Amino acid sequence: MALAHSLGFPRIGRDRELKKAQEAFWKGELDEAGLRAVGRELRARHWQVQKDAGIELLPVGDFAWYDGVLAHSLTFGVIPERFRPAGGKPTLQTLFAMARGVSSDACCGGAHAQEMTKWFDTNYHYLVPEFTADQQFALSWEQLFEEVAEAHALGHNVKPVVIGPLTYLWLGKLKGDAQGFDKLELLERLLPLYGQIFQRLAEQGVEWVQIDEPILVLDLPQDWKNAFERAYNLLQREPLKKLIATYFGGLEDNLGLAANLPVDGLHIDLVRAPEQYPTILDRLPAYKVLSLGVVNGRNVWRCDLEKALAVIGHAHSRLGERLWIAPSCSLLHSPVDLALEEGLDAELKSWLAFATQKCAEVAVLARAVNQPDAPEVHKALAESRAVQASRAASPRIHKPQVQARLAAVKAGDSQRRSPFAQRIAKQRIGLALPPFPTTTIGSFPQTSAIRLARQAFKQGKLSLGDYTDAMHSEIRHAVEIQERLGLDVLVHGEAERNDMVEYFAEQLDGYLFTRFGWVQSYGSRCVKPAIIYGDLSRPKAMTVEWIRYAQSLTGKVMKGMLTGPVTMLMWSFPREDVSRQVQARQLALALRDEVVDLEAAGIKVIQIDEAAFREGLPLRQAGWQAYLDWATEAFRLCASGVRDETQIHTHMCYSEFNDVIESIAAMDADVITIETSRSDMELLDAFEAFEYPNEIGPGVYDIHSPRVPDTAEMVKLMRKAVRRIPAERLWVNPDCGLKTRGWAETEAALINMVAAARQLRRELA
Repeated sequence: MALAHSLGFPRIGRDRELKKAQEAFWKGELDEAGLRAVGRELRARHWQVQKDAGIELLPVGDFAWYDGVLAHSLTFGVIPERFRPAGGKPTLQTLFAMARGVSSDACCGGAHAQEMTKWFDTNYHYLVPEFTADQQFALSWEQLFEEVAEAHALGHNVKPVVIGPLTYLWLGKLKGDAQGFDKLELLERLLPLYGQIFQRLAEQGVEWVQIDEPILVLDLPQDWKNAFERAYNLLQREPLKKLIATYFGGLEDNLGLAANLPVDGLHIDLVRAPEQYPTILDRLPAYKVLSLGVVNGRNVWRCDLEKALAVIGHAHSRLGERLWIAPSCSLLHSPVDLALEEGLDAELKSWLAFATQKCAEVAVLARAVNQPDAPEVHKALAESRAVQASRAASPRIHKPQVQARLAAVKAGDSQRRSPFAQRIAKQRIGLALPPFPTTTIGSFPQTSAIRLARQAFKQGKLSLGDYTDAMHSEIRHAVEIQERLGLDVLVHGEAERNDMVEYFAEQLDGYLFTRFGWVQSYGSRCVKPAIIYGDLSRPKAMTVEWIRYAQSLTGKVMKGMLTGPVTMLMWSFPREDVSRQVQARQLALALRDEVVDLEAAGIKVIQIDEAAFREGLPLRQAGWQAYLDWATEAFRLCASGVRDETQIHTHMCYSEFNDVIESIAAMDADVITIETSRSDMELLDAFEAFEYPNEIGPGVYDIHSPRVPDTAEMVKLMRKAVRRIPAERLWVNPDCGLKTRGWAETEAALINMVAAARQLRRELA
């Protein structure tokens, strides 16, 4: 009998209940007991949803109050000294302090948050563990065991989920005086904690544990490969049957290593790497379970059940009861429930599946091999055939005029008219900015008044004229504050924008939108990715009138903001019938039209955010150059239709830039702003070593935290930047947009930021 199981389920709730409870707790509107009650209710609901869909072995440990990696850090006692609780044992306050930073706190005083970065090539962010050379590990957080007890009390058959020891160490960074120390040396200290965890779980009656080791799909150094064998040879002595889970790519050269680890099962991702099958069958020991990830956990399209069943049927003939069926990865990256989308176009909705529906797809595939003649199996397969045929034949997908324009693109279309050195000379004359010019990344606080006005407009309760007046009032407010604070390059604040991708996607042909398709990005931050279903184009200008109005309010430089083609693609659910390169180039042409229109409207600085540029990099180095070539070309294609005097900015989020710095330079943006404050300007090392030629705005404070840093702290960070980058090429700005912050903390932080820039100018003079 093939077994249906899940690697993880979204934790946020159908209506983002977790987000709302978190934020109420942080504001003091909900006590800890109330917050924990929300968590218990969500876990119980999600287990039942999966069980009702037909999942036989339910995940436990996929719930997290902020981030799963952070939960593991607390479990292992990996708590930086600045957050160390006075009472010894960490609390929820400790967890949130590590995630968000604190200005002052009874448990740990003022402290900056831990670094945050992208989870492999997804748009989910994790909190980077901080290790020291003398790091000790101790079982310090009971959450996993408490949740197993909850699930058992509800009568569920569960499989706890833990991040494997090698992946956990790989994700972390060494801090403090660790010169010459290899974090892999921490493995021997960490492994006993896993033994303790497995022992505790066995005492609770658990049979299987899922150990996530996604780094097995990466290019691993040989010492890390050797460490896998050493670690799991030790862990095989511990109780529980162990399933190693890999995802987001193929095992490739690590296939033999993974197949032969002394564990009881292996999960592989056949969505991202279908070529792993059937090779894996010849390498898998005869005793071992093989879990096939055949339902896409990272996209919203319905599974082609007949195509998946062809693979599963063959596997079942070889493996019998050793075959498990699952999504490709955790469903954390999928919206919760398509059933909520009552207003969605019926044809388009029929092509989609969210987490709840994906569990049902997994279950029906398992049933198709166990009971192939069951009527519900025949019905599901017939529906799947109809859906696949409908999509393939739909005239809504393919647009000849879009394809013709893309075919007509010439090499010169993706090049600025002059080299950077010539452009920047003209721009400095035309913009007349001081040294260390100050700006923000684009958005200002999205207040409840803004959200209510937008909601009323969408519901037809507010006329277009009244809505425009309301947004103009918010823009005036933002401009007045920036002028009063003394910022040099202003923004309009993006009051009219719901999301940096969705706002543009709503105005492009080829996208569809959901009301409840939320996924977690980090902590309480949820995003609602738009869905690319067809060829993409821009029917009319999207931002010009808003930016033109903002510029009319001030004599200072007003910056226009767009989201770049790669980020539009990476932060959407893409099509599966054409390549990502084709979709990115279609988006680039649509955005190029907007850039040209902004310039024609008198806007001298245009920011094209490519926050997801690094995120799109393939996990294996062999695929990097092809991606970087088309990603940089897409950016240049949208940015190169303007005169030399128009300054093009771009912004990038938390990333490791060393590997892609040459391609970032090849994008040829006049100014790049990057998030660097959490890494203490470490990320600038890449820009120094490569001698990055253009201008840079390293973020001087972390907008993901409510903490307001003082001027001295920002000056200190910029002094570090000056040691790496010539002062005449540096800008001063926050790490990212300010939409999630409140006005009081935003103004306080910007006052300090402007003061820091002025102090730097005096020092430079």
